[in-house]
Amino acid sequence: MPLASITLNSGRLITLTDLKISTTYGGLLEGYPNARLNDRLLAGLAKRRESPYQTSPVHLIDPPRRRPVHGSDRRLPFGPVEELPAVHCRGSFTSERIDENLDKVLHRSWLEVVWFQDDLTTPVADFVTAAVADLDWNTLAEDHEL
Repeated sequence: MPLASITLNSGRLITLTDLKISTTYGGLLEGYPNARLNDRLLAGLAKRRESPYQTSPVHLIDPPRRRPVHGSDRRLPFGPVEELPAVHCRGSFTSERIDENLDKVLHRSWLEVVWFQDDLTTPVADFVTAAVADLDWNTLAEDHEL
């Protein structure tokens, strides 16, 4: 059973099949958020996950980066503080095939999308729809055989 069905702004219907929600800095024990740390975090989230089976393509929606103003201008060892939104989400989506030459019964398209948000105050269907509404599915997703 799908978690949600979403119509993109392009008119394509996609289905949310899996959703993982995590805190952005949940494993950070020492230090502070900075540009280098955030670059590594984003690169890791944008990679395809290793699997003995097929892996879907991943699209990372670039999050806003904030540099809060602190009371002190002292030099920090890893550069200025740079924060990403507090929550990141990874959704797995499927849809009809992209390539019209493929068998409609045997093929689907899929894509994992990673996005960030400040909190979880809106219902899941609303924040997922807002995050993916403008996706260019035909460019980002890939067809696969069932």
